[in-house]
Amino acid sequence: MDSILEEEKKKPHVVCIPFPAQGHINAMIKVAKLLHHRGFRITFVNTEYNHKRLLKSRGPDSLKGLPDFHFHTIPDGLPPSDINDSTQDVRALCDSIGKNCLDPFRNLLSQLNSDLNIPPVTGIVSDGCMGFTLQAADELGVPQVFFWTHSACGFFVYMNCHLLLEKGLIPFKDESYLTNGYLDTPIDCIPGMKNMRLRDLPCSIRTTDPNDLLLDYIKVETKRTQKSAAVILNTFEALDQDILDALSTMLPPVYTIGPLQLLLNQLKVDGDLKSIGSNLWKEEPKCLEWLNSKEPGSVVYVNFGSVTVMTTQQLAEFAWGLANSEHSFLWIIRPDLVVGESDVFLPEFMIRTKERSMLAGWCPQEQVLSHPAIGGFLTHSGWNSTLDSICGGVPVICWPFFSEQPTNCRYSCVHWGIGDEIHQDVKREDVERLVRDLMVGDKGKVMKKKAMEWKKKAEEAITPGGSSHVNFNNMVNDILLPK
Repeated sequence: MDSILEEEKKKPHVVCIPFPAQGHINAMIKVAKLLHHRGFRITFVNTEYNHKRLLKSRGPDSLKGLPDFHFHTIPDGLPPSDINDSTQDVRALCDSIGKNCLDPFRNLLSQLNSDLNIPPVTGIVSDGCMGFTLQAADELGVPQVFFWTHSACGFFVYMNCHLLLEKGLIPFKDESYLTNGYLDTPIDCIPGMKNMRLRDLPCSIRTTDPNDLLLDYIKVETKRTQKSAAVILNTFEALDQDILDALSTMLPPVYTIGPLQLLLNQLKVDGDLKSIGSNLWKEEPKCLEWLNSKEPGSVVYVNFGSVTVMTTQQLAEFAWGLANSEHSFLWIIRPDLVVGESDVFLPEFMIRTKERSMLAGWCPQEQVLSHPAIGGFLTHSGWNSTLDSICGGVPVICWPFFSEQPTNCRYSCVHWGIGDEIHQDVKREDVERLVRDLMVGDKGKVMKKKAMEWKKKAEEAITPGGSSHVNFNNMVNDILLPK
């Protein structure tokens, strides 16, 4: 027994800390599981707010972890909230994190290194948006790896924001620039990016304030990234080669290790580790049971992610567009999707679609998108969702809302050929037309073929000898294993 304890104390020990939002946590938990599979002890750090949400959604046993996979918390610095089951305001989070999280994180690292029963911390894997951790890593003398959970193309725009500022493209002169056609301005100043318009760049840059908080946050975090030991991205080389070539000239070593879910599945991690989940809303497994009753390729999956909010009018346009399409659909309606509303659907909509629809609060999305009944995905174009659709070989209709989602949308529709875009001012007739095109039209068939081609390339990347499989092992050996 003593020899086992001694062996445990010799393990490399990595602290993983995601940005406190659903998509970031989902991606980081996969990296943590992959590292654990490679023999690392894992300390996974959530904010206190999200820790409570995880306990609520998954039950008190969900965060017990394993003997060498532990969960810890730090405060996010925001005032206590009466609302405890919704996504926090990203702008407020960014402001608070930069000001308040370094000291609690330092204290946690000190606490871990003071515990003689566990190995000392040997490395930190931090979300790219949590750059304060770099100072703590420097103080400890351990390597810091930044994991940018955004798409490579979105991250690349963030890295080149200074070019947009130098060209005078941002900030906007006034609010009219959001509606007067200025967003259609072609962007040719970012090397390696083609066929892009200003509207296709991350929403964070759409500001009239030269000192905008989010714009400043992006500039600070991308600058810090240049000082890290390495950068990891959840993509694969074939999908983003031009962008990766350009990023390699700007940063420390960049390792593409995605799609993470395929890499994780390929490694066949044990059941205890697989059971560690990250969804902040309670999943409804009956979604999969309902899909089992449907014909292959017959269902539209609708999910606008964890951050998107919409008006009752926008919801109604999507609802009646889906109803009028006459196709079956599975629609995920988060509790906070429509702010301030409880009964969001008209009785006549529910009656008309009850035989061919299912509404749920949350679901195991990766399983849903790999289900044979799914024929298309109406999505917000978040990066996790985009990768999930590629892994499932599922074409998409894009309605981007936040962050780099417009960039992901543009790449899905123009560069990768797997999607179609719906106008921000959504109309039911457009939803109906696009859903029909997606499910039974000629364009939908072309997009499906491309999605299946990308799925095959993603699977090739994670097999032994594939680019992502090799890159993950190289990142571990070159950066995170103590020398």
